[in-house]
Amino acid sequence: MAPILRMHAEHLFAQELEELRKNDEGKPPANWVLSPQSVVTYLTGGKLKNGFEVSPKYIGNKRLMEIAVATLTTDRALLLYGLPGTAKSWVSEHLAAAISGDSTLIVQGTAGTSEEAIRYGWNYAKLLAEGPSERALVETPVMRAMKTGKIARIEELTRIGADVQDTLITVLSEKTMPVPEINTEVQAVRGFNVIATANNRDKGVNELSSALKRRFNTVILPVPDSMEEEIDIVRRRVESFEKTMELPAEKPALQEIRRIVTIFRELRNGVTEDGKTKLKIPSGTLSTAEAISVVNNGLAMAAYFGDGTLKAADLAAGIIGAIVKDPVQDKVVWQEYLETVVKPRADWKDVYRACRDLV
Repeated sequence: MAPILRMHAEHLFAQELEELRKNDEGKPPANWVLSPQSVVTYLTGGKLKNGFEVSPKYIGNKRLMEIAVATLTTDRALLLYGLPGTAKSWVSEHLAAAISGDSTLIVQGTAGTSEEAIRYGWNYAKLLAEGPSERALVETPVMRAMKTGKIARIEELTRIGADVQDTLITVLSEKTMPVPEINTEVQAVRGFNVIATANNRDKGVNELSSALKRRFNTVILPVPDSMEEEIDIVRRRVESFEKTMELPAEKPALQEIRRIVTIFRELRNGVTEDGKTKLKIPSGTLSTAEAISVVNNGLAMAAYFGDGTLKAADLAAGIIGAIVKDPVQDKVVWQEYLETVVKPRADWKDVYRACRDLV
């Protein structure tokens, strides 16, 4: 079997899930693999009684994960809401993996997502040959989740048109999906629920109707509170990427990760870390996910076009690409930051030279 580029969470962390299951002292709800307490441990990390170490998947406020998991034990669906790059999809995947042992029942929301992608579709060859029947019905991930008592995931819910969004109302309130063409319905098995993700910064956002909002409990995932927290997130995700891709490069020095995170946080917040200099804010989000991408790209540069050690020159193009989204407005913001903040820092001379040469 060819090596998989990115394994699903339930396979990648199969050992952790199994250890949690064997050491689970709580009572899992119907069709849950783990108890709610163990699901939270899987997400936030910790040491089990037998000494096994569970790695954290979400680094941040543990209470948010407890609220999210508690929501999924009720009849309310969960909406993970926040800025782009705040780990909404990541948390959604790991919640589904820990609860259902299956994170693959997913609908990707886009402007072109139709009602059939959420409810059900038809095999038109069979439909023409036999007419409407169960054999001609094409199940969606939501329908399969209802039948099996698992978690369905809907990514970027607010990108879907409002009229299509509202097809979820009956599913979430009545826990049933009518199929009037064959005079039947699918009733949800216990354990079924929906995790949706949404953000409010992208273009093409469709607000949820008040009726649909009432069916969700919303958990807002914030950007990391502290510098150290964000550095830890970037470090862990980069190490995982390097291991998966088998890059012939050394682990990035913590100093390089710290400098990337510092640049992103300062420009995102509009002020330097010491609070002394106010800055213009670029048009991009400069999320933690983008910081991870910049370091990953730098590692690839160092591995294949450098000496295997991550340096400022390997990161420069990625930094500028993440910050300068608008070639006019953002370029001015970046050049001002480079001259007023980066240049005076004595230990950032290499960053200044590498970035200046590309502007």
